[in-house]
Amino acid sequence: MDLAEVEATARAAHAGQTDKAGRPYAEHLQAVAEGVRRRGGDEEQIAAAWLHDAVEDDKLSRAWLEGAALTRRTKDIVLAVTKRSGEPPEDYAARVLATPGALLVKEADLAHNADPARLAVLDEATGTRLTAKYTRMRALLGLEAGV
Repeated sequence: MDLAEVEATARAAHAGQTDKAGRPYAEHLQAVAEGVRRRGGDEEQIAAAWLHDAVEDDKLSRAWLEGAALTRRTKDIVLAVTKRSGEPPEDYAARVLATPGALLVKEADLAHNADPARLAVLDEATGTRLTAKYTRMRALLGLEAGV
């Protein structure tokens, strides 16, 4: 799959889904893909950015991912950044760090999730909870404070 096909697949998979602020979820996917590109990511990482939440959100299955015409590296990055039910944050961070190319995708994801403009539209309790969650994950991943 080329990047245009990956983007179209991700947009279709998340069609109708909204983020916590009620915005179309595809906006988040596009922001993460663009964040990866701006950070010097390659096409495999950009493809993974488009698909980074598809398996986690049950929009595409692991079986679909395994059968998709994507590189093994892209698939591995998607699986690395896919949270698993009941998984401790430390284990999740370790998997991201152990997977070549995944840290850049997760960094771009965290940067968009922690964008003050996005957090500002949430209720205070949710914004505070998410800010703490993203700060902790950045620390576990060894990323600098802030976005």
